[in-house]
Amino acid sequence: MNGSVAWLVTAVGCLIGAGGVVIAVVALRRSRSRPPEATPTDPLRDHDADVLRGDPRRLRPGDIVEIRQVSYLVRGTIRLVEGGWSWVEHLLDDAQGVRRWLSVEEDPELELVLWTAETGATVTPGAPTIDFAGRRYSWKESGQARFTATGTTGLDPTGSMRYHDYQATGGARLSFEAYGEAGWEVARGELLHRTEVMIYPQAGENRSGEH
Repeated sequence: MNGSVAWLVTAVGCLIGAGGVVIAVVALRRSRSRPPEATPTDPLRDHDADVLRGDPRRLRPGDIVEIRQVSYLVRGTIRLVEGGWSWVEHLLDDAQGVRRWLSVEEDPELELVLWTAETGATVTPGAPTIDFAGRRYSWKESGQARFTATGTTGLDPTGSMRYHDYQATGGARLSFEAYGEAGWEVARGELLHRTEVMIYPQAGENRSGEH
């Protein structure tokens, strides 16, 4: 009788131990198969505008973008990263060969700026304020970022850049950028309203998997 009881206790203990292993394995599999937490999104993001006018965050070389009723081809894209901050600049080309830049940044709201290069400018950055083309610009920020270039930009695929950004009343911008060992490039920027920009992605491209 005592031997039977001992055998029964041992058998029950083995079953409990095996059950614990099964539970642990199932829990581990469930934890590994659990989908990752969703990336935080801006609750004020205008998804309707993205659907109707295209999402500027997904613009890339080969796309067509219409700005203030002028159509441009996206020739190339520069993605810049500084610490935990990132933004994108797109080189645009219209039918007459006029080249401009469109910067896309979330700060935290979406900010679109159309830039025109000032190739003959002789001003240099560093001063608290700069007078240029009839406006007075005040220093906003400066720094150094790493970049990755795709498409046609005239730059190496990767590298570093320095910048100084200035801003005038009304939202006008003045930017100084130096890529690699090159000198300063000067550009004036105009802040765009979301409704002034319409995007036409490449025909036949499937972007359902993009973020």
